[in-house]
Amino acid sequence: MRTLAFLALATALSAQTPRPGVNYDEAKAGGDSLPDLKLTTADEWTKTRRPEILKLFEDHVFGKTPANLGTPKFEVTATKKDALGGLATRKFIHISLPDRPAWQGMDVMLYLPNDAKGPVPCFCGLSFGGNHAVSKETDIPLSTRWMRESKEKHIVDHKATEATRGTESSRWALEMILKRGFALATAYYGDIEPDHADGWKDSLRAAVSKDGADTVWKDGEWGAIGAWAWGLSRIADYLQTDAQVDGKHLAVIGHSRLGKTSLWAGAQDERFGFVISNNSGEGGAALMRRDFGETTAIITKAFPHWFTKTYTRYAGNAAACPVDAHMLIALAAPRPIYIASAVDDQWADPKGEFLSGKFASPVYALFGKKGVVAQEHPAIDQPVGDFIGYHIRTGKHDVTDFDWTQYLDFASRHWTR
Repeated sequence: MRTLAFLALATALSAQTPRPGVNYDEAKAGGDSLPDLKLTTADEWTKTRRPEILKLFEDHVFGKTPANLGTPKFEVTATKKDALGGLATRKFIHISLPDRPAWQGMDVMLYLPNDAKGPVPCFCGLSFGGNHAVSKETDIPLSTRWMRESKEKHIVDHKATEATRGTESSRWALEMILKRGFALATAYYGDIEPDHADGWKDSLRAAVSKDGADTVWKDGEWGAIGAWAWGLSRIADYLQTDAQVDGKHLAVIGHSRLGKTSLWAGAQDERFGFVISNNSGEGGAALMRRDFGETTAIITKAFPHWFTKTYTRYAGNAAACPVDAHMLIALAAPRPIYIASAVDDQWADPKGEFLSGKFASPVYALFGKKGVVAQEHPAIDQPVGDFIGYHIRTGKHDVTDFDWTQYLDFASRHWTR
């Protein structure tokens, strides 16, 4: 049976449509020589090595998040106690920076289960399409910010229309989350920074820079992923003030580029007690030294604004970078972390995502915890791991009910120990 499962995985991967100039041959992937984690003891990791690695990611990949941007202001703008047919209470919270009025702020949508007996754990994540796209409820205000999918018929001139309502609802499994006793807090990533090369000019990064839209970003300064991760931490700030939320049990989740964001948010902000990377690929959970699917050269050419300027140095020269994805995963230790791949998503290098969890596992061992216990890439739809969870599921680059079932099971298992 195990042999058949591996054959099915190999067949599914090899059947995908190739992209010119992109390697999908595992024999040519490489990536065997990784930066040393330099393990000693749990105490040494926490006090010395972890801060060193965090700084390396700041300097070479994501940039350093500015400190002292001011105290955020939270304003609950609306509450609906019978949301989703009575299943939930829905709140909207506007988060702003009074000291930085040039930033328009972000609107958080929070769903809380109505049958809860006390404060509940909460998943936090950013959406691609806005709050109105996350839920099918028709009374959610449409986002007025820039929308990236302008070629789709339901978006006109980069603006949301009524047709965009609920278009991401399949990715958020609201009823499943609420019925399992969890809350969900989301915000539109474009509230923080619209996702295009000049998106920062009228958004957070310009608003907090002394040169505003005339800023020239330098090596080691933050990119869009850093800004989006900062926004996730501001959501955590609010959640710790809400009496209906268990602020000690917050999970950060992201898909694709927002999966890279969730990993960086979880690395910087240890209030996120559970970190989830869904199909995050290159620049996220996939090992950058592997030449398989998307590479550093491809991603830094297409999306340089996501990263610090320094990261472009490693285009075609990944071996020169002092960090790799296993170190990003290790920054979550000893907190639980989950990495998910999809069999039809070769672009994100599923095996490279698995290997990052496997090679981060020795850090968890320092704390007496098991990481990815599987030695080989597991069979399709067969989750593995303990404090580092992993699965590769049937299907494409997406977030599905199968994924959410694993995340909810994983959170329930670790948060009830």
